[in-house]
This record gives sequence, structure tokens and C-alpha cells, in this order.
Amino acid sequence: MTVIHPDLEKTEAKMRASGVSVYYGDKKAIDDVSIDIPAEYVTAFIGPSGCGKSTFLRTMNRMNDTIPSARVEGTIELDGENIYTSNMDVVQLRARVGMVFQKPNPFPKSIYDNIAYGPRIHGLAESKDDVDEVVERSLRRAGLWEEVKDRLTDSGTALSGGQQQRLCIARAIAVDPEVILMDEPCSALDPIATAKIEELINELSGRFAIVIVTHSMQQAARVSQRTAFFHLGKMVEYGQTSNIFTNPIEQRTQDYITGRYG
Repeated sequence: MTVIHPDLEKTEAKMRASGVSVYYGDKKAIDDVSIDIPAEYVTAFIGPSGCGKSTFLRTMNRMNDTIPSARVEGTIELDGENIYTSNMDVVQLRARVGMVFQKPNPFPKSIYDNIAYGPRIHGLAESKDDVDEVVERSLRRAGLWEEVKDRLTDSGTALSGGQQQRLCIARAIAVDPEVILMDEPCSALDPIATAKIEELINELSGRFAIVIVTHSMQQAARVSQRTAFFHLGKMVEYGQTSNIFTNPIEQRTQDYITGRYG
């Protein structure tokens, strides 16, 4: 049974999970999770390693489809539409629900082509001028334009780790998604690069619904307004970030936050 904080004000859900369980073969990795993800906030998933937070995150744009043994039960809705129906266009879904992974994964293409790829395949930019505009706007939003504007033809893989991660965020927002999922986006980065990504998350918040999985409670406290605590495949508690950290209701949440385990 998940504890939902009573003072969590009702906001319209951009995404809504209801009774979601995930199996890898016979193993149940996620057990009956229900949560509303609001459009205007950053929502953090915290919990010990292996507790299911990344697995659950990947259900939200059907990334688990790529794992043959994975099976998802329950419903996940985007703007009221179940994303697990057979007629859902998964390519289109992943344009609407973008993903930034733990390890920066730029395409082995130029910085320009990394950003231009999505808008081109989704028909969002027709002419060269349109593409130029999308590339510049996306890199500016990701706080990367000034650093790379004179070397757009260089390979994206030649950038530093922190710059590569901002490039991946720019690539995700280039197709104008509605939701951005971030799976421990700073775990491979140094503190300075991490601070830049956190600043970027704060700037993007409100324009996109953002869900971040993080192993850093300090990071969750800095960037999110909503926090869900996961433990052993279950969502234990969900509430305003400040309340989860200062006034948790569940003993397991309290134990995790005070460092008794995890």
C-alpha cells in the first residue's frame, strides 16, 4: 500500500500509472505502482539500488519493450490515452516522452546532426533554415550553444562527458516532447557538470513534465518538487519533496533518508 501525502494538492496528471507491475520472465520487478505525474513539476524517484525505480521509469515510454522477457501489466496514460494499446505508435510516443540515459550516448555524428536527426525524421523541420533554427534553439535551451556554436560539425562524441549529457538533453528537447525522463543523468559526471545539469533541469521545469531517477537524495531535494520513494519493487511513499525529506510518514522512508540502509 502506497502512502500518498494528504497535503499533495490535486494537479492535472500529464501521465498516470494505475496498478503497474513489471515482470522479467517470472521475476516481478515492479509491484502494483500507481502514480500521477503532473505537467508543471519535476518528480524524483528515489530508493536503494535495485529497488525498481529505473525499471518503472522505462515503462513510461515503453523502453521495456526492447527486453524480450519483460511484461508490463496495468495501464499508463499520457493525456488520458493508454500508451500500452496495440495501436500506439511507439516511435511517436518516444518523441512525446523523451529519455536521457545514465551514460551520455550521443550519436557518432556531428553536434549539428545529433540535434537535427529527430526533427528531420519526425518532419518537424523542412528547410535548412528550419533545421538551423531548431538546432540553435535546442542547444541554447540546453545551455550548450555558446560552447559549441563554432564547432557544430565536430563529432558529438568529442565533447566532454558533461557537454555530451547536455547534448543528449538538447537532442531530446529538439522534437518538442511533452515529458522528459531522466535515468540518473548525472551519475557519470563530475560535480561541476552535475551542477550544470541540475541548473538545466530547473530551467526546463514547467516547460516539460520531468521525471528523474536519482541515487542522490541531495539532488532530489535540489531539483524536484515531488518525490516518490521506491523499495523492493513497490512505491512506498509519494508527496511533496520537502515533506518526504523532513516529515516522511512511512518508517521505511525515514530509515532510507536517515541512512539506515540503502
